[in-house]
Amino acid sequence: MKFGEILQYVTDEDLDFLSAETNVNHQVKKLSGSIIFKLILYSLLESGKPSLRVMESYFNSANFKILAKTGDVSIKYNSISERISSINVDYFEKIFELLFDKFNKHLKEEGALQKYDSTMVAISSRLLDWGMRVGSKTDKVQLKYTVGMQGSLPCTFKIYSAQTYLCEDKTIPEVILDYKRKSSGIVVFDRGVQARKAFAELSGQGVVFVTRLKTNASFETRGNKKIEKHNNESGVELTEDLTVHFFERSKRKPMETPFRLIKGIIKKTGEEIFFVSNNFELDVYEIADLYKKRWEIEVFFKFIKQELNFSHITNRSHNGIKVMMYMTMILSMLILVYKKVNNLPGFKIVKINVANELQNYLIREIVILSGGNPDLVSHFISDS
Repeated sequence: MKFGEILQYVTDEDLDFLSAETNVNHQVKKLSGSIIFKLILYSLLESGKPSLRVMESYFNSANFKILAKTGDVSIKYNSISERISSINVDYFEKIFELLFDKFNKHLKEEGALQKYDSTMVAISSRLLDWGMRVGSKTDKVQLKYTVGMQGSLPCTFKIYSAQTYLCEDKTIPEVILDYKRKSSGIVVFDRGVQARKAFAELSGQGVVFVTRLKTNASFETRGNKKIEKHNNESGVELTEDLTVHFFERSKRKPMETPFRLIKGIIKKTGEEIFFVSNNFELDVYEIADLYKKRWEIEVFFKFIKQELNFSHITNRSHNGIKVMMYMTMILSMLILVYKKVNNLPGFKIVKINVANELQNYLIREIVILSGGNPDLVSHFISDS
């Protein structure tokens, strides 16, 4: 499947419909929502670190004018900055959700496993005067990105800057419960979430989850299920399958909500490991395997950091950072779909292939528009 075919999932009709729905173009003449969308997408794909001046250069290039049909309009970087700072973020959120729905169905991943985790991005306080402070001996502030993936694709995210959200007990459960499709599939998340109240709240909201727990947890055992012998080639040997009631911190009585606590031993180190779930039906090794798949979101974070430079700050406003995060998630979806449907390994070469195919697509458009006469290309641009 060519990248041009994947791009066709982002139709101009969809962009126009969402523009009208979100009123994103109210009192705007040059930088419409669809043009900003295409400009950021093009800049993220073509440039390692798309600064505002880089976006200005791309906007004024013949290739982008062909892609976005902007005619002979030119623009300055400060106008781009102002527009990104004030543009309605709902427009990008709806594009993200629309594309996720389309690709999720195309890949047949409805109801697939959901994985959640957070990553921190450090930014110089000279660039950003808001954000979390981590440690007293640093001149940097931090932003926290909590992301959810369903199957192969990112499905939701939230950006945190307040100091109170350093703790994963607050961020990951909040993002899981806010996600519109939280009832579909099983959820897996890292052991950064340890609050028993968070486990109970997720269960109360019907979220089926798998996670890890510290081995010093306090609980009352209510049942002990025998583990059948298993031809286990994994690195963990599971030893106990318990039904437990956890104790809340500083409270003597156990909580009412029952959970499943699966104990194991890491073969290589002999270290004890605890898995926790509110699913009592799956085999213990299926539970452990589900947790292992959480690693896919770590690979995703590495991908967007190394290949899409999502930690690079293009605009310093809350609005601008959220817009750029949505655009990073959208581009990551396009690349991940291309990678999966073409069964390609790695990310770096995949991104290069995608960029090359986009350029080939634009060359083809130029040839069609000019009828083989390059002098007609500039005529088309100025007359659009």
